[in-house]
Amino acid sequence: MQWIGAALFAVAILHTFSTKIFERLAHTQPTHAGVWHLLGEVEVVFGFWALVLMVTMVVVEGSAPATEYIDSRNFTEPLFVFAIMVVAATRPILRAALGALTLVSRAIPLPGSLGFYMTVLILGPLLGSFITEPAAMTLGALILGERVFARNVSTSLKYGTLAVLFVNVSIGGTLTPFAAPPVLMVAAKWGWDTPFMLHAFGWKAVLAVTANALAAAILFRRELAALPKLRPATGEVAVPPLLTLVHLGFLVGIVVAAHHPAVFMGLFLFFLGIANAYHQHQDRLILREGLLVAFFLAGLVVLGGQQQWWLKPLLVSMSADSVFVGAAVLTAFTDNAALTYLGSLVEGLSDGFKYALVAGAVTGGGLTVIANAPNPAGMTILRKHFADQAVNPLGLAGAALVPTLIAAAAFRFL
Repeated sequence: MQWIGAALFAVAILHTFSTKIFERLAHTQPTHAGVWHLLGEVEVVFGFWALVLMVTMVVVEGSAPATEYIDSRNFTEPLFVFAIMVVAATRPILRAALGALTLVSRAIPLPGSLGFYMTVLILGPLLGSFITEPAAMTLGALILGERVFARNVSTSLKYGTLAVLFVNVSIGGTLTPFAAPPVLMVAAKWGWDTPFMLHAFGWKAVLAVTANALAAAILFRRELAALPKLRPATGEVAVPPLLTLVHLGFLVGIVVAAHHPAVFMGLFLFFLGIANAYHQHQDRLILREGLLVAFFLAGLVVLGGQQQWWLKPLLVSMSADSVFVGAAVLTAFTDNAALTYLGSLVEGLSDGFKYALVAGAVTGGGLTVIANAPNPAGMTILRKHFADQAVNPLGLAGAALVPTLIAAAAFRFL
C-alpha cells in the first residue's frame, strides 16, 4: 500500500500539471464536458486520487483497515481553511480591509494603481501573521482580482502577481508561531514563541516580502501606472460599522479556536445565521469555492499520509546546510506543513537544522498550488481571470522562481 500510495501521489502531481488539457477537452468534446470540467478542477485532483487510494485500500486490505486509516487522519486544517475563507470573503470584512489598504496606499506618491498594488502585496501577506495565512490569501486574492486582474491586464502581470502573492503569503506568516501551517507544526514542540519568530524569521520575511512587491511593481510599472485608481461604486450601500465589528469578531474567534474544529465550526454556523439575517449587506458567500479548497486539502491529507516512509528518511539524511535547499524543492511537490511535521518527529535535531528545515519549507511555498495550504484558496478565487479558467503550473513555477530566490537569500544569508 505504501508503494501504491506513492504512485498515486505522483499521478496526482502530474494531474495538477495537466488540468489545462482537461479544460480544453471540455470544449472539444461537449458530450462529456461535465466530466472533463471536473477533472480539470485543480481543487478536485487530490480528492479524486485520494478516493482511488481508499477504494484500492478496501480491495487490497479490506474495509476495516481503510476506515481505520481515514479515522487516523487529521482534517482540522481543511475545515479551518473552509470556515476562514468564507468569513474573510464577506463584504463587511473585504470592505474594511480594502478601506485600510486604500488609506495606506494614498501615502505612497506613485501614479495609477502602483501604490495600491504594492500595499496589497506587502501588508496583505504580513497581515497573515495575525489573521492566519488562509485569511490573508483570501483577502489578497479577492482584492487583487477586483482591482487588478479584472481590468484587462496582461497575462504576464497575472502570473507575476499570483506568484508574488503565493510566495509572500508563505513567508509573510512567519512573524508569529501560529499563523503559518509549517511553523505551527513545530512551534509547540520546539518552543518557538513570538519573540523567537520575530528574531529568527520575522524581520527577514518583512524585507523579502517588501523586496518581492517592489520588484513586481517595477517590472510591471507601466501597466500598473496606466490603471486609474478605482472609486467606490456609486449607490453602494454602506455596511453598518456594528455589523463589520460582528464579522471581525467571528473572524477572530475562528482564528483563536483554529485547533478546535468543534468550536470554530460552531462559530461558523452562527456566522451563517448572521450573514443570512443581514443578506442586504452581503455578496454571495463563497461556500462552493471554500468547499473545493477543503476537498483539495483533505485529499492531500489522505494521500500525504502514505508518503512518510520515503519523505522522513530523505529529510533526516540531509545535513543542516543541504536541508534548506532540499526542503524548498520538496515542498513544491508536497505540502510544506507535511515536511516540517515529519521533521518534528525526529529527536536530537540541531537548532541550525530546525531553522533550515522551516525556512526552506516556507521559502518554496509559492512554487506550486500544493506547496502551501492557502495556495488553493488563492487559485480558486483568481483562476477565472486566466484563459480556460486554468493556471499553467509551469507558468506559475517560472514566475515564482525570482521571488522564491529573493526569499531564499533573505532567510539564508541575513
